[in-house]
Formats: sequence, structure tokens, C-alpha cells
Amino acid sequence: MTNIALIEDDIELKELLEKYLNFQENFNVALSVVSAEDFFEKCKQLEKIDILIMDIGLPGISGIEALPKIKQNLPNTEIIMLTVHDDSEKVFQSLRRGASGYLLKNTPLDKIKESIEQIFAGGSPMSPNIARKIVEFFNPKHNEGQRELSTREKEIVVALVDGLSYKLVADRLDISIDTVRQHIRSIYRKLNVNSKAEVISKSYKGEI
Repeated sequence: MTNIALIEDDIELKELLEKYLNFQENFNVALSVVSAEDFFEKCKQLEKIDILIMDIGLPGISGIEALPKIKQNLPNTEIIMLTVHDDSEKVFQSLRRGASGYLLKNTPLDKIKESIEQIFAGGSPMSPNIARKIVEFFNPKHNEGQRELSTREKEIVVALVDGLSYKLVADRLDISIDTVRQHIRSIYRKLNVNSKAEVISKSYKGEI
């Protein structure tokens, strides 16, 4: 019997999934909660969880934020993200933090069942357009374009190298701090870095 846990704050969808999966011969929904906090509290009572199906946009701790702790506490649990988010950043954050699959909420119930079976066969189930994003990401031509910073992004890199704070960058370029942050996130993604120091280092090395 495959023990399944659900973390989904859409009550209607959660109940639909619970009913459908429990109807399958070899599936048992052992835990069904609306938040990661509830999951951490109640999962201690279970002997094992084979599959966790989890939303990203949860109240409190998000699904992506919860992933490392879940994998730390339940290293043998396979996690499928079931979400409305199809942007590349959330896909790769989820996979890097331990998710085994990534499905969109418009995935038919029978495909969700197949995805669970696919995981036990060693697969990593993805909705078709999610799989396409991953293929495109590793396409050399795509990567070349992705690494190229826009003129505005290059201006922000220069400002960072000059030692300016986000507020001073915004003042220099006459844009809002929120816009600066959006550009910074894009720069990090394109350069495959996680900090301002790494951006500055790449600039000094002539890699930008």
C-alpha cells in the first residue's frame, strides 16, 4: 500500500484528490492538511509517507520553503509539486530543493495517478509545458541568450560594483527599489549566482 500525504489549501481540490486517490486499489491518503505547519505537526504520527503531493502557494510557509525541511526529516519521501505556478524560477527552485516531480493543477486525475506510479518506476513526472521549459533551459542557444544581460541590467551591475545600495541604485537610475529588486533577480538567474558578491566577482573577472 502506498501511503500518500496531501498539502493543499484549496479545500475543494484537496477533497477531490483525497477521494480519488483513496478510491485507487493500492493508494491510501494517510494525511491531508492545508498548510506545511500542519504537516510538520501531524506527520510525526505516521510510520511512513511514500508520496507527498504539495502546493506551492500555501498559507504561512510556502511549499518551496518547506521542501528542505521535509527532505531533511523524511529523506525517503518523494515529493510532487502540484501548483498553478509554471514560471521557470519556481520550477527550478522546487527541483533543486528536493521535489521529484512538478505538475500543474489542471493535470487530469488519472495523470496524477500515473505520475505517482512513474515515480516508483524511477521517473520524474512533469506537466508537458514544464518539461519543455527544462529542455529549453539546457538548450545551448537558450543558455547563450539567457546569460546576456539587458542594458538596464548592466547598468545595475555597474552600480553594484560601485558599492551602491539598492536605494542608491534606484536613485541613480531613477527607478523604484522594487524595480531594482526585479532586475537583480533576473541578473542572478541569468548569471546563475545567488549573491551580490558573486555578481561583482564576475564583473571583476570580465565574465559579464
